[in-house]
Amino acid sequence: MEKNNLIYKCCISVIAIIFMTTSCDNVLNQDPVDSFNEESLFRDINLVEAFLYQCYDQIGGDHENVLGMKEDLLSSSTDELLNIHRAGNVTFTKGTLTPSYLGHFGGTGNSVGVRYSFILWHDLYRNIKNVNTLLDGIDDVPVKTAAEEAKLQQIKAEALFIRAFDYTNLLRSYGGLVLSDKKYDLKDDFLLPKRSTLQETVDFILKDVDLAIEGLPLKADIEQGRATKGTAAALKSRLLSFVAGELTNGGYEASNPLVSFDGGNRTDRLLAAKNAAKEVLDGKYGKYALTGAAGEPSADITEAEIQAYAENYAGIFLQKGVWDDEIIFGVQYLNKQGNVARNNLYWGPNGYNCWGNNEPIEDLVREYEMKDGSSFQWDKYKPGDKSVRAFTKQQLETDPEHNPYIGREPRFYASILFDGAPWRDRPSTDNKIQIGHKIKRPGNALIGKDVASLMSEISKMESDQIGGADSRSAANQAWNGTKTGYYIRKMLDVTLNGEIDNNENTWVEMRLAEVMLDYAEACIELGEVEEGLKAVNKIRNRAGLPGRELSADQNQAREWYRHERLIEMMGEGDRWYSIRKWMICDKVIKSFSPTYIYHFEDGVSIYIYNTTTLADTREWNKRQYWLPIAIEEMNKAPQLQQNPGY
Repeated sequence: MEKNNLIYKCCISVIAIIFMTTSCDNVLNQDPVDSFNEESLFRDINLVEAFLYQCYDQIGGDHENVLGMKEDLLSSSTDELLNIHRAGNVTFTKGTLTPSYLGHFGGTGNSVGVRYSFILWHDLYRNIKNVNTLLDGIDDVPVKTAAEEAKLQQIKAEALFIRAFDYTNLLRSYGGLVLSDKKYDLKDDFLLPKRSTLQETVDFILKDVDLAIEGLPLKADIEQGRATKGTAAALKSRLLSFVAGELTNGGYEASNPLVSFDGGNRTDRLLAAKNAAKEVLDGKYGKYALTGAAGEPSADITEAEIQAYAENYAGIFLQKGVWDDEIIFGVQYLNKQGNVARNNLYWGPNGYNCWGNNEPIEDLVREYEMKDGSSFQWDKYKPGDKSVRAFTKQQLETDPEHNPYIGREPRFYASILFDGAPWRDRPSTDNKIQIGHKIKRPGNALIGKDVASLMSEISKMESDQIGGADSRSAANQAWNGTKTGYYIRKMLDVTLNGEIDNNENTWVEMRLAEVMLDYAEACIELGEVEEGLKAVNKIRNRAGLPGRELSADQNQAREWYRHERLIEMMGEGDRWYSIRKWMICDKVIKSFSPTYIYHFEDGVSIYIYNTTTLADTREWNKRQYWLPIAIEEMNKAPQLQQNPGY
């Protein structure tokens, strides 16, 4: 039987795997299906491996939505994106998160559905329970050869990685945890376990990670998608980077050892984070490299070069076969194996019969730089006006950058679908996204008016307006149209008809750019600014942007670094952990307005950030720096201490 070199054979049932991985004689000698239990599990190395696959399958909480690949992205709980279909359930940005109502962070009694939920306490602990069962019995599995013994030790190391991965996600969400490395027994008293301190939890995870690194093979020696030395080392970097931040180092409830360290110092933690990341970057655990060209881009970068950089960056998230050297860990979706992803359907524009969820917010869009690396300025042509851009056809011909979407950096074109962006075949719109409205009247008289006046005047022209094919005034699926003025493009496959086809591109859970950013942050916070900015510049150069000035002071370097992380990791879920780690939620979680676009018959175009209305009302609640433990879990184990503020 040919081995599948892609992740998660576990989509097939355990019994089916038995038939795939044993000889005909052995299949005939298997116990009947109804007798499959722990006793039979640990009599056969193939069954143990099949059980490991199930643990992989549940690593993100649910086998149908592994890791971050969900209809509702975690990034919609940040200042990056808007969840248009279940915005009220995004409790993190609404200030409504309680133990009784967790919304997207909820469990069976209070969530909006598994495929919409994140970091579920009970799901991850269920998987930890399974891993502990595997580790408890694995040493009793009979082996006949040295090769089988080596395989068994590898399975053990993979299980340790999975446990460390799940505990890391729990720690970054809840703080100190209930720690367990033993199989549960019916005789156990479940009213005894209590939460360990943050330090004890970190130490527990690091022990698992170090054992996993020791026992795992390099990526060349194992099927793609299973844990490797590099995978475990990148997880170590992720964990240590998070706990070196402000949040866990006295920034919130400094006297509470569940959410803040009660000993040691931040400098030592930053050094540990720096060293963990550097080991990965130095190739100690396998060959990894950023996708694409290194070195400074051309000073006068051409449109063709911008397109090439954009395609290179977009391609990182569209890999369908063997991964390149940037991906450290991910999930390959294969229709033939039942692993289903619907990125294009979930997030694509309504005009293509897709659902338009997880839409970029105007503040995010403005963070993308110009092609020369300078900051984008909405009010470039009318200083002080942050809401309106109006121009004539003649002005646009003289200076195309009057259009706010012209002349931007490559990652903008790889990540955002905007009015006029090229997309899938659709002759009626010249194969472009059409979010703006066309108005069969002249618009010249409107130039110079403020937002309120513009919206009032334009409302009187309703009978002469035609809504864009991808707007909320479209004839097709208007309810799925954008509420922000944009759609996400990152992770969408332009070759697929989202209405019909499933995606097969990889969900990239860990990649080298994240480790490089972890390294840059640690260096900058330690005062090693030049070294940190060198790492930042590698990511910028790969994206087609010039490097930052290495002589910057620490405050400037920190600002540049945090900007770079926002843009580079947009949509991948990293932002939710970062804004909490840096304790900047009070600055970035805020209500925002929609962007409207109008094209008039005389060639005038007006882009309006419509501050007379809101696209989403948001409110920050400081206690939400840590998630609460659900009331159902507290009722089952009342001895657990709830997180502060709840």
